[in-house]
Amino acid sequence: MKICKNFFSGFCFENESELFKEYLVSNDFTVSGFSYGAIKAFEYVLNSKNRVDKLQLLSPAFFQTKDDKFKRMQLMFFKKDENSYINSFLENVKSPIYKDIEKYFKKGSFEELETLLNYIWIEDDLEKLVKNGLKIEVFLGEKDLIIDSLVAKDFFKNYATVYYFKDKGHLL
Repeated sequence: MKICKNFFSGFCFENESELFKEYLVSNDFTVSGFSYGAIKAFEYVLNSKNRVDKLQLLSPAFFQTKDDKFKRMQLMFFKKDENSYINSFLENVKSPIYKDIEKYFKKGSFEELETLLNYIWIEDDLEKLVKNGLKIEVFLGEKDLIIDSLVAKDFFKNYATVYYFKDKGHLL
């Protein structure tokens, strides 16, 4: 069941928008994305000629403060044993509250992982969208084991309404 029409899926996920139904606005003028999909949603809005009033970023993939060694190690572990890497990743995504996510699984690629690890959120681009009237909402969980949600909160707070949930993880 698809909840949101303009939704971009996270790394190793597909059709997972129903997991976020309590946060998502579903209309023709809202674009949303989860984790890796938040990058795709942002890029879509940034380059779109279509009307977009709101951008919703759910646990956006935010690794620009991580060093190159961390990123290389993640990619090396993925290349060495994709299945183990993905299983470990999904366990961290589910924490602290287990959610049945197997039906949303879609094997992620090395290229997707590389993109999300190396993506740089550019403040000028965020500022440009806000100046053009776009409303941005960012949803983060304090107990996120994938990204450093506190660092992400501090980054996005100047451009978005940030919702920071104390007892939630990456899946909110």
